[in-house]
Amino acid sequence: MGASASSSVTSIGGDSVQAARLSASSSPDQHGIAVREKKKKMTGFATLRKKFIRRRRSSKACDHGRIIRDLVYTWSHLEATALLEEYEALAALKDLHVQAELARPPAATFKQDLSMLYDHKHCSDVDLVYRGACFPVHRAVLSARCPYFRDLLGGCPGYGARICLELRTPHLEVPMFSALLRYLYTGDICPHDATLETNLLRRLGEEFGTPNPLEHDLRYLLESGENADAALIFTSDGDYQRPDSGSSEYGFRPKLELPCHKAILSARSPFFRNLIQRRTRSGEDHTERALHIPTRIVLDESVIPKRYARVLLHAVYLDTVDLSLITRTSGCGNSAGSLGEVQALTHTGRMRPSPLEEAMELYQIGRFLELDILSQGCEDIILECLTLESLPTVLKWGSQPHGSAWVHRQALHYLREEFQPIASSSILHQLDHAHLANVLQSHFLQASELEVLQAVLKWGEHELVRRMEDREPNLLSHTVHSVTRKGIKKRDLSDIELREILSELLPLVRIDHILPPNSEALAQAIRRGLVSTPPSHMIGDERDNLRMNAWIRGGKKNGFFVRPRLFMPYYEEIKSLVEEQMVQEADLVRLRRPRYVADIPDALYMVEEKPRAMGTAGVDVLAAAFPVPDSATMALMLKREQKLRQSPSCQRAISLPLSSRHEINRQVRLRVVREFNLPDTVADLLEVSICYCFLACASNFTGSLR
Repeated sequence: MGASASSSVTSIGGDSVQAARLSASSSPDQHGIAVREKKKKMTGFATLRKKFIRRRRSSKACDHGRIIRDLVYTWSHLEATALLEEYEALAALKDLHVQAELARPPAATFKQDLSMLYDHKHCSDVDLVYRGACFPVHRAVLSARCPYFRDLLGGCPGYGARICLELRTPHLEVPMFSALLRYLYTGDICPHDATLETNLLRRLGEEFGTPNPLEHDLRYLLESGENADAALIFTSDGDYQRPDSGSSEYGFRPKLELPCHKAILSARSPFFRNLIQRRTRSGEDHTERALHIPTRIVLDESVIPKRYARVLLHAVYLDTVDLSLITRTSGCGNSAGSLGEVQALTHTGRMRPSPLEEAMELYQIGRFLELDILSQGCEDIILECLTLESLPTVLKWGSQPHGSAWVHRQALHYLREEFQPIASSSILHQLDHAHLANVLQSHFLQASELEVLQAVLKWGEHELVRRMEDREPNLLSHTVHSVTRKGIKKRDLSDIELREILSELLPLVRIDHILPPNSEALAQAIRRGLVSTPPSHMIGDERDNLRMNAWIRGGKKNGFFVRPRLFMPYYEEIKSLVEEQMVQEADLVRLRRPRYVADIPDALYMVEEKPRAMGTAGVDVLAAAFPVPDSATMALMLKREQKLRQSPSCQRAISLPLSSRHEINRQVRLRVVREFNLPDTVADLLEVSICYCFLACASNFTGSLR
């Protein structure tokens, strides 16, 4: 794709130069033609993305635009504006919905984790004493970061060395020295350490040396293994015997050993930190130091295959997930875990897992090791691998307990956005009933309602055929008398059984919004008894008025209104139509018919439309079904929610006349709880807390008036 883009740009440039040369010897008319041709090429090949979007719109959106115009051509300007307001409210809500879908807790970076390591002193092996203050530090970090400390610590080998410092730089107070050490750990000077003067920093640089970027020094520690005090060992059996030294008789490290540093492992992963602390309490750490051997962390290869070892360490040290570091040699098949993987892949006809499968497996390893940076990096890789062909696999994996809820949300978003091409391909038949029901409930499904109905019927008929094949009496499929071999004609399908299969899906199709209203697919579905209730425009005498009432709200008496989906071709066409009408009828823009009532919330807009059952103590009885955050976390969540409410996207959604405060608040709360790595059900608890705060404030205000 990149090559195509570059070649297109090159051809544009060549054509432009040639046109400029021809213009010097051509007539004015020819010059105008050349300029128009140049503009045409420039707009046609500005970017590949615009080209694809234009191609998609020319093939489908134009037809949809004509269809929606045929519906509203008899409507007044106010009625078309009311429909546009519905779409604008949905567009603003979709922005908040996408933000909530993308929300996840931020993974700590190596800078943040090393700053916490300096604060909590995990696995410190050297004590620096400066002006009576003791600073437990880590030999590997300071030696890699600072030439001064490399020379100093090199002259004081051994665990637990205590070194008193005498610095040449005058007037360096203890807080300044602590800020200097933190800078070596993080590579950043904290804002509250701005008292470090320029001259002082210059003198410190002359005495200690200017360190490299933190990432550079961490990469050096990873690749060189200098001052390594630990080693990752991968084994498939439980009776691993620890060697007496870290080298083989030829001077090379054992094949399964990867040197690393306990301080960095402890800083990045709670799993490794707890493991190292447990070994220290048991006394194993003292024995290893007495034997002058590194701490050997033995990992079961059936849980963590050794072919992912370098990817794991690369993520620990450098915050990146590089699948090219996966060991793909045949030597990885020696362990039981890897052999099991190879056998499983053999049954599927492949000898090597795809990058998507490797990212899924690495994600679970990151979750097991509590290494968020690895898990989120794998989530990003899975999302990059998401295509029409991989969508069913990603959806099924994401919905599993060991899968990623964040990936599952992105896959559902992809399904909603690409529903049209999916519905016209065999990918539709691979979707689960639950996933199809989920996207059909959405206001943001990108397909016309007629395409939605056709997709549901197509999926149901394929499911019915599959059930018939499972029930066929033949022991061998594809025989002369088998259903699979003979094939099934559409007239052979049982409409009763098909209606049962689609009993939960067809009610999610917004029948009143099917265009054109006299479509053959809708009429046939009604004749077959699949659609029990015909659309409203087929009922009564005022069909045109009823058809309009199904699209725009008209107060409490309008029982036919069904909120339309934000189908972008319809939205863009209605917006264009209203703009044309505004030019013709500018004086009517400020008018609003009273029959179109906005969704204006009352004072208690935070309360659910349907009150939730409460216990006798005033506590939500559903709260016991999910973990309740502590008061400090709840306070932070409430503060975050208030901040999000002030965001431009949220304020824009609230300002629109037909916006629903309840739906807006729901999306904001979902974003908050997902940023705090909590289940979506906690959003209900957050809502109840806000209601209690509001009622308490109202009660206090009423009491003060009395």
